[in-house]
Amino acid sequence: MLTGPHVAGDPEAGERVAGEQAGLAARLAWDVGNPELFAQALAHRSWCAEHPGREPNERLEFLGDAVLGLVVTDYLYLTYPDLPEGELAKSRAAVVNSASLASTARELGLGSALFLGKGEDASGGRSKLSILADAMEALIGAIYLDAGYSTVNAIVLELLGERLRESAKGPGDEDYKTRLQELCAQTYDELPVYRVADSGPDHAKVFHAEVAVRGRSLGNGAGRSKKQAEQMAARYAWFALKAEPSPSAAADHDAAADHDAPSTAD
Repeated sequence: MLTGPHVAGDPEAGERVAGEQAGLAARLAWDVGNPELFAQALAHRSWCAEHPGREPNERLEFLGDAVLGLVVTDYLYLTYPDLPEGELAKSRAAVVNSASLASTARELGLGSALFLGKGEDASGGRSKLSILADAMEALIGAIYLDAGYSTVNAIVLELLGERLRESAKGPGDEDYKTRLQELCAQTYDELPVYRVADSGPDHAKVFHAEVAVRGRSLGNGAGRSKKQAEQMAARYAWFALKAEPSPSAAADHDAAADHDAPSTAD
């Protein structure tokens, strides 16, 4: 597996990066035929700026966006023949968006396999929603070029099939996990983080979930399933965030307060 020149001369770092890439390929069930293509899909422009001659993943992202749209549209059209055009479009939009793709990327552990510039890496780039979503699309483009449509179709549906089926059920007003994910993506360009534990015997197991946003614990929930517990926690977190002023509104308020404050000058 290609690890890139940023680890040249550092065997330990090279092995770590190669291990992350191999693990990612295994989780994708992708038998990589072209390691260079795989590496390009993981190369953020900040890393390429530090390594002249390396091509960033932006062209693959452009291609992957189109491939993803085709796979999802084809699946929805063939699987739900009675769903009208408007509902098909809503279902597709619920899955083909930055928050959904970034969530999928995080589940895959994609962030740890990325090639990022030193500054971007230090500022938390491996968990940034936009970087993860773009890299997810770039990977889809790379898989299409490397293995063909049949393979990328199978991989995308394995990754997004459950989300597609959920989106096709309806608008999901009580789906607070999706609502919280979208709110966090719009407000902070980050995703909520869930921690789940269980207690009790197998026949009466209870799941306990906690959800944190930007390191703050905002909701807890319990239920007979992991999904139920996470939905309850997400509901509390969603209402907590909605009750807070948005970052932009808070900034405007602070600016106005500074402007209206009396001068201390003599």
